[in-house]
Amino acid sequence: MLRPVLTLLLLCLSASAMARPTVGLVLGGGGARGAAHIGVLEVLEELRVPVDCVAGTSMGALVAGAYAGGLTPAAMREALAKADWSDMFMDNPEYSELSYRNKTISRRFVPGSETGVGANGVHYQGGMVAGQKIKLFFNQLVRSDLGERSIEGLPLPLSIIATDIGSGDRVVFRDGSLTRAMRASMSVPGLLAPAEYNGRKLVDGGLVDNLPIEEARQRCQPDVIIAINVGSPLLKPEEIGSLLSVSAQMVNILTEQNVTRSLAGLKTQDIYIRPNLDGITAGDFQKNAETADRGRAAAEAVRDRLRTLGVGEDEYRRWWQGIELARLVPPNVDEIAVVGLKDVNPAALTRHLEQQSGEQIDTARLNRNLLRAYGDGYYEGIDYEVLSIRDRHILRVLPVEKPWGPDYVRVGVHLQSTLRRGSSYGLRGGYHRTWLNRLGGEFLLTGEIGTTDAINFDFYQPVEATQVFFVEPQFGYRRKEVDIFERDKHIAQYRFVEGRLGLMAGANIGRLGQVRAGWEQQHYRTVREVGTLWLPEEDVRYGGWRLALDLDQKDRLHNATRGWAIRGNYFDSAKADYSKLEAEIQASGSLGDFVVTGRFRYIGSPRGQLPYYDAGALGGFLNLSGFSQGQILGDEIRYGSLQAEKIIGRLPLGLRGDMRLGFALETGKAGLRYTETTRVGWLNSGAVYVGGETPIGMLYLGFGRSNAGTSNIYLFVGTP
Repeated sequence: MLRPVLTLLLLCLSASAMARPTVGLVLGGGGARGAAHIGVLEVLEELRVPVDCVAGTSMGALVAGAYAGGLTPAAMREALAKADWSDMFMDNPEYSELSYRNKTISRRFVPGSETGVGANGVHYQGGMVAGQKIKLFFNQLVRSDLGERSIEGLPLPLSIIATDIGSGDRVVFRDGSLTRAMRASMSVPGLLAPAEYNGRKLVDGGLVDNLPIEEARQRCQPDVIIAINVGSPLLKPEEIGSLLSVSAQMVNILTEQNVTRSLAGLKTQDIYIRPNLDGITAGDFQKNAETADRGRAAAEAVRDRLRTLGVGEDEYRRWWQGIELARLVPPNVDEIAVVGLKDVNPAALTRHLEQQSGEQIDTARLNRNLLRAYGDGYYEGIDYEVLSIRDRHILRVLPVEKPWGPDYVRVGVHLQSTLRRGSSYGLRGGYHRTWLNRLGGEFLLTGEIGTTDAINFDFYQPVEATQVFFVEPQFGYRRKEVDIFERDKHIAQYRFVEGRLGLMAGANIGRLGQVRAGWEQQHYRTVREVGTLWLPEEDVRYGGWRLALDLDQKDRLHNATRGWAIRGNYFDSAKADYSKLEAEIQASGSLGDFVVTGRFRYIGSPRGQLPYYDAGALGGFLNLSGFSQGQILGDEIRYGSLQAEKIIGRLPLGLRGDMRLGFALETGKAGLRYTETTRVGWLNSGAVYVGGETPIGMLYLGFGRSNAGTSNIYLFVGTP
């Protein structure tokens, strides 16, 4: 009787000795430094170390969510390498994909100046980046096209940490949408807008728990914790010299304090890994491969300790097969539903969707379509989910209208200083009301004061739900000072007053641009203010027909790196006995950091002769840069230029644009000249400049010189 009992006891002790220790994996936050987690996971995979639960914060939440969602470390490394992180932190698609209306707004006002106004006061955007592309990237990473991925449905227990920015509370996601939890945990305050969840506004979990050791301990009561800390160290005093660096230091202080508390909870058997990430900042996403390699090196340094947690090949395979994401194909869609819209007509969104019922989901195409819809400017974000109900697969498109809309104010500002003619300036403000009716009617009231005073009213009314066709009543008034030159001398200054009243009808040509036609009534009045009476004073009124074409496929509003644009405008007045044709062609291409742009422009009169108050002009930066602004007024204007630029710097995450060093070769000619009447034939000019796109518009400093011996220095800041 005693022998069987002893045998059973020995078997139990043997089984206990052979049972593997349970492991909790903790992945800390650190922005781009979080790619180091992938290198550690690669070593764990090689050593066949199974994990029983995983907890992550911020970038650690991204890696933890992908790992629990079944992605191998190799797949994660490949996905991060393919991702264009500089583009991902810019919500809008490239400029060529924006709607024409959104392009016109972008041309007039400072990027990011959009502010909501309404009965409840003024409302602001939640961050520099809404996270549109980031969320779609998360969807693609964890294969949301196969169906909504929920945290509670994952085979590997997962916890994701976020912060309630309203209360400061620590929020732990143990259930709910996987990708929404990842997005919430990565919402860096000030950069990414907070994520809305159950009435809360959630931001980066690193503010309260950047290394969630205690959460992993509670989640699966592991025998061993593997904690990977990739947080940024505090900046040195001499490195803090701007508002951004002060803000970054504040976040680092909060993060380091809670990490110190977390590390106090580590036990002797736990394994702590802190990769050497010197020289890699939280924003260095382009260094993801190097960062992952450094994480791998840190794991190799404790390889012997990690090896003790490994299991046999068969056991590890069984463990991973329960977690890995099978290579399934997306389902065929039985129904497409757009939900959640209040002001925007669903047809305005579905017109962008190429996905059809009965077709298999094409994730890349769907992402592209949703970004195009986002480019209309009506939404804070557009997400999707795939639901399976009674063997039917429903693609639910989930747009969120801007909570600070649908009525906005915007501002624009510009300052130009030249060596020869002093300075000009302007402050522009706009009040923009959208979705006045179900077809998408809107109006924009713009006023400008400064060297030029102007007021413009534009009412845009689509005539059907897809917004292809529209009518557009317009009114404009402008008063500006015009300098008159002869033989390179400033001989007079005139005041030009211009009024326009028109009714246009037109069509949007897909994403290419727009064509418009209609009647326009014009009023011109010119008055000499100082100097020689060189041109007659006029006060004329007449009407005429206008036809306009605007096609724009440049990748950026300013400083395009590739693409083309064609603009044409024709006006004909029988009463004034002249017609005016304006045409411009521009094309850009790049190779590495070098960009070449060619441009040709024509302004002339197919019938009659352009009056001087409606003439074309040469002179000014990149319009014969050696001459003053508008120095040559005339008819039959021809201008061509070739620019070559070297990109010498790029703006940080969340900002589109770069800084360039460039030069331009220019040539121009006026067939009939109202000013500079002795400047016959072709005039040549060259320019060298440095500048680029900034958060407040363009900034450049340039020098131009002509073959006539004239030269000028330019400084420009703001919107054109």
